[in-house]
Amino acid sequence: MWRAEEIVDEETLTALLEAARTREGRAALSDALSDTLCLLPASPVPLLLLRVRLVRNLLAGDSNNQRTFVLLSGPAAVVSSVLALPSLTPDVARAALQALGNAALSGDQNREAVWDALFPGALREFARVWDAGVVDPLCMVLDTCCSGEAGRGRLQELCHEDMGLPILVQLVTTASRVGHKEEWLEWLLVKICVEEEMFETLFAALGSADGAEHSDGESGNGFTAKHAFLLGTLSKCLTERPEEVIVSNSFALHVLNVQKYAAETVDFTCRGSSSLPTGCPGIDVLGYSLLLLKDICAWEPASSQSEAPVDSLLQTGLVKHLLKYLGDLELPSTIRKAMAKEQGDQQPALASAKVCPYNGYRRDIVAIIANCLHGRKQVQDEVRQLNGIMLLLQQCVIDEGNAYLREWGLLAVKNLLEGNEENQKEVSELQMQEPILTPEIADIGLRVEIDKKTGHPKLVNSS
Repeated sequence: MWRAEEIVDEETLTALLEAARTREGRAALSDALSDTLCLLPASPVPLLLLRVRLVRNLLAGDSNNQRTFVLLSGPAAVVSSVLALPSLTPDVARAALQALGNAALSGDQNREAVWDALFPGALREFARVWDAGVVDPLCMVLDTCCSGEAGRGRLQELCHEDMGLPILVQLVTTASRVGHKEEWLEWLLVKICVEEEMFETLFAALGSADGAEHSDGESGNGFTAKHAFLLGTLSKCLTERPEEVIVSNSFALHVLNVQKYAAETVDFTCRGSSSLPTGCPGIDVLGYSLLLLKDICAWEPASSQSEAPVDSLLQTGLVKHLLKYLGDLELPSTIRKAMAKEQGDQQPALASAKVCPYNGYRRDIVAIIANCLHGRKQVQDEVRQLNGIMLLLQQCVIDEGNAYLREWGLLAVKNLLEGNEENQKEVSELQMQEPILTPEIADIGLRVEIDKKTGHPKLVNSS
């Protein structure tokens, strides 16, 4: 039996902390939980940190202590004690959130108690702490409390424009500056932006919060580093675990709108020299929105009866939109060099041609087109009708600053020709008009052939 007077010095608290790391130690120290909670309000900073850490350890994986913690109003005691400090330090904030996260793992009653202690004011205070070690446990608490059917009400509160949205804006603002180490933030933002369809609202709020940054170099044509961070985080999650995300038509269309606006604001006369992130918000927003569209166009719903979001995008004229971007660009470097070698000084200058604003821009456009073409005859026909076949053939080359362009170009051509006799015929006719029309294929030693047995297109060595 532990009494309050026995756990008032740092040396004893440190020993108890170590003992509470094991299951046996937590069981033996269960009586210390009540006394520690009672001592929290009057604790000086060094002892407060140790006591909050002791509470955290006592709650780790111990359902009995977790239930007792809620019965003793532990969530409110922890929150009120740490927020009473003149300045909330990262160490104290991290320990408090870890303790609340441990408590929240023991059922919805505990989650409700944790939520009541935090929402909304305390959550915003924790979100203001500029430390990656605080961002992670804060997102863990939010994600845990808002998970499952029982957490939907809390999730809706977090998405509320007046109550919860400022918390999310502050969280993204902090994370964009200090970063994060674990995946909790990614899943929280996917849940809010993709599954709850709050992307448009949060994206707009990030631009208007506190006037957005216009004086520190972060702002670019209405976009900020926070916008780029949000898109990059969502893109990473969708790229790495598409099977665990449900993409709505609404989200897909909002991303397309962002991409279109970004394309109107970016300077395409200045050649980019780095990959994403470039540090320029407008360019990064353009790039990450293209990456999201690439994965959205490859994503398929679990039910074959559901409409894939790519279908909604295609109805907006996505393919025409992308082919125009591609056609406005200068030719890939391999073709430019081949033309310069052949024509010498007689080569006409293409002063109006646009250049890639970041390394990978051309490849990302081709990748989206390749995914749109997969198994969709109407898209194959649309590319032909828009005179886009030669344009795609020109992408089957190595291009400086666009790693894997050749591979994505070949995939796009494969998807363009597969099962489409009209497209196969047009390509075969183009190949008879060498050397002018197909330097892009000849320069890499390839040609397109239609397999006589299968009727499928294939690219073979021309030697």
